[in-house]
Amino acid sequence: MVSEAIEKDEGVPKATLSTFDVVAIIVGIVVGAGIFKTPSLIAANVSDIVEMLALWMIGGALSFVGALCYAELATTYPNAGGDYHYLHRAFGRGVSFLFVWARMTVIQTGSIAFLAFVFGDYASQLVRLGPHSAAIYAGAVVLALTMLNVAGIDPGKSAQNLLTSIEICGLLSVIVAGLILVAPMADGTDAVDTIENGGHSIGLAMVFVLLTYGGWNEAAYVSAEIRGERRIAWALFVSLGLITTLYVLANLAYWRALGLAGMVRSEVVAADLMRRAVGEGGGRLISLIIALSALTSANATVITGARAAYAVGRDYRLFGFLGRWDERAGTPVNALIAQGAVALALVVFGAMTRDGFTTIVEYTAPVFWLFFLLTGVALFVLRVKEKERQRPFTVPLYPVVPLIFCASSAYMLHSSLRYTGIGAVAGVAVLACGLPIFGLARRRA
Repeated sequence: MVSEAIEKDEGVPKATLSTFDVVAIIVGIVVGAGIFKTPSLIAANVSDIVEMLALWMIGGALSFVGALCYAELATTYPNAGGDYHYLHRAFGRGVSFLFVWARMTVIQTGSIAFLAFVFGDYASQLVRLGPHSAAIYAGAVVLALTMLNVAGIDPGKSAQNLLTSIEICGLLSVIVAGLILVAPMADGTDAVDTIENGGHSIGLAMVFVLLTYGGWNEAAYVSAEIRGERRIAWALFVSLGLITTLYVLANLAYWRALGLAGMVRSEVVAADLMRRAVGEGGGRLISLIIALSALTSANATVITGARAAYAVGRDYRLFGFLGRWDERAGTPVNALIAQGAVALALVVFGAMTRDGFTTIVEYTAPVFWLFFLLTGVALFVLRVKEKERQRPFTVPLYPVVPLIFCASSAYMLHSSLRYTGIGAVAGVAVLACGLPIFGLARRRA
């Protein structure tokens, strides 16, 4: 088993993270630039404020259901490989290898590059560095955050805690401005004239809602580094409770300040809200806040992303250089460097073809939801295969809760395939490239 290979080696993750550290990582990943960009897209696919808020609460509830499943897996199998480790135990090497291949080449590195570009776009609104300003900022962010975490887990987590605190304060300022500082906007009947009604629009809205909630499962990758078996469960629950509350309040603030029609027409709802509250200076302020939010999410993604590459390096000789844990730094240094190199290559690609970079965001979704679904199925498989295994935390109302998680993941897989078009084809193509790589790695094992 993967765990046996890791446990026999001295260079393994140590329990250095507190519950607060993991909460900061989860909140830092989830509460990123999305909450400042997706509300207008969601508002365009609902009929009224009640429906919109209901979708945000459903998104939080579905995330909480998923967190219950991950809490059982993470406490039962604490391992730096996270989903990779669960899929390996449940389905064997083939599925788990394809997952980590997709994570290294599409899901995680694409997220890092995208977040770096978001930072670059908004940082350029403050200080422009020439015609390729956003790309310069993005490349610098990838390099800086990679080297920060190569230096050690303590600098990485300290920066994450600080950046998350700034991020939450920024979002709270938007909430206060929308709920208290501005007069409420009368939401006229024209609000629904531009909105497409029907089930398909609700499905698209849920894609954006759950995209904005995405990232909480990254806690699985630091489950072997948290002090106390059950603390990973508490970290997930506290994080999602805080995130859901912030998201609902933020959307109430947007609606109160701009109205539903104003949200639909706005491409930068937070900036428009702050302009109403404090004038044009509010636009620059929110640009700084969003840049910091993207930086926070990128740093947290760098922290968790390399752990899966480290785990696959422990299992396959072909990738053995990734499976080295630096005792002094407390991080998988080689995996961090490799991850940074791929993310930097995607930044270069994004700079050359900005339209293609939008496709990067699209092609990650189907691959992500496919493996999310398989992780939910893995919980059922492992309950049967390893029924004698001690489980510090078990999913309540089993099997109903895991079935809800699997059903929602299957629905999101369907929705992402339906609405992403050519991006979905690209994601599947990259995933398929992992098959011959797996064959080569298996022969070298």
